[in-house]
Amino acid sequence: MEINKIYNENCLDTMASMPAGFVDLTVTSPPYDNLRLYSGEMLWNEDVWKSIIKELYRVTKQGGVVVWVVGDATIKGSETGTSFKQALYFKEVGFRLHDTMIWHKPNAMPQVDKTRFTQSFEYMFIFSKGKPNTAKPLKTHTKNGGKFLSRGDGNSENINKAGGNKVAKERIAFNVYNLFVGGKNYEHPAIFPEKLANDHIISWSNEGDLVYDPFIGSGTTAKMAILNNRKYIGSEISKEYCEIAKKRIK
Repeated sequence: MEINKIYNENCLDTMASMPAGFVDLTVTSPPYDNLRLYSGEMLWNEDVWKSIIKELYRVTKQGGVVVWVVGDATIKGSETGTSFKQALYFKEVGFRLHDTMIWHKPNAMPQVDKTRFTQSFEYMFIFSKGKPNTAKPLKTHTKNGGKFLSRGDGNSENINKAGGNKVAKERIAFNVYNLFVGGKNYEHPAIFPEKLANDHIISWSNEGDLVYDPFIGSGTTAKMAILNNRKYIGSEISKEYCEIAKKRIK
C-alpha cells in the first residue's frame, strides 16, 4: 500500500488494502448523525460506522490509538446519543476508552432552540488497542511553579524548604481543549483546527509513525502529520475535497 497518499474512495475500501496492525494513530472526525451525500452516495448510518470501527481495530497496531472527534445531532427535540453508542461499540470490538476529552469552542454559534443551552463542545474520545505505546500528554506552566506551598493554610508565598512542598513548574494539561472555530476552512464545512490535530499527533505518536484519517476532508491531519515528521494516509470519498487536500499538502 502506498504511504503519504490520500485515497479518493470510501475508507472501508482503503482499510481493506491495509494489513492487520498497520496504523500507529488515527485522528479523525466522522460525519456525526447527518446523512451527507458525496457524489450521490449515502455516507453514514449505524451499519457503516460499526463496520468502520471494526476495521479500525483490525488495522490499528497493538498499542495504537484512535482519536475520534464527534458530536450529536438534535432530532425531533432530542439529542441522538450516537457518540455514546459509538464509544461503547469501540469498547465492544476490543478498544480501551483511554481518555474522554472535550473540544470546547469559545466562539460557538448562538443557540437557535431557546429551550436548551448553547451547544459549544464536541467529544474527543481517545481509544487504545491495549496499553498505548505512546502517551505524551501536553503540559502547561503552573502559576506558582518554583515556589514553596506552606503546609496547613495553602498559602503560595515563598518560604523555606522545611516549611512546605515546592510547586512543579509544569503540570499535565487539562483534558478540555479551548480552541476557536474559524479561520481558513478550505471550502470544507466541518474542518477542525490544525492545533487540535497537531496536539493529538504529538501526544499519541512518535516521529516516523503512520497517521491515518478515514475522513480526511481538506487534509488537516495529513498536513500536521507532515509538519511533525510522521507518515500519513487519508481517505476521502469526495473528489472535490481530495483535490483541495492535495493542493494544500503540496
